[in-house]
Amino acid sequence: MTQTAWITSSGPHGEVSYPAAPWDMVGQLWLSIFRLADPVDDLRPAGIYGAAFVSYEPGSPLTYSELLVARLADAGEHGRCVSITDIWVDSPASVAGGRELWAIPKGLCDFDLDTTRRGPLSSTEWSASLGRRPIASASFTDVSRAMLRVPFKGTTWQPGISDTGGEERTAVLQGSAKALPCRGRWDFAADGPLGWLRGARQLASFRQADFRMSFG
Repeated sequence: MTQTAWITSSGPHGEVSYPAAPWDMVGQLWLSIFRLADPVDDLRPAGIYGAAFVSYEPGSPLTYSELLVARLADAGEHGRCVSITDIWVDSPASVAGGRELWAIPKGLCDFDLDTTRRGPLSSTEWSASLGRRPIASASFTDVSRAMLRVPFKGTTWQPGISDTGGEERTAVLQGSAKALPCRGRWDFAADGPLGWLRGARQLASFRQADFRMSFG
């Protein structure tokens, strides 16, 4: 078995180590799709966005929680991709790896997660906050664990950031999950960094239960 190489980084959160690409991750994902009618800025034009809470669980090289917002984008030669505009995790190692490997602009925040199950039905509540400042909260109900496993594949494209010397980066994600539509309800704090999504129209929600994914 090939041993995963680790990279040591020194940054604003001290010295941390993160795995070299690709990251082989397992966990749970809750995703809702939104249509944003009006542009916010150059990085957040009008269009289709996804907001997701993710739990990366034991079996992953790093275990942590994540809140992300990504939009559908056309990255020229790379074709149709998703581009992550806003993202927070609760792992300094994930922050460093995401920024340095793939130009993903990760920051740190705090999370609360509560899940209960009754038969095939799962009920989940998430919240994310920056200090005592709320960012977003969401609740979901689903029966995805009863679904057969199905494959998925996609590509991310990120504009350059200081951690990559301004170089843009792409990454391939592929794997499988027990995925089904679900009920989802979001609340974005009006004075928080995702307040611009409060006026977006929610189109659908999905759950990926027990995903297995290679990223990078």
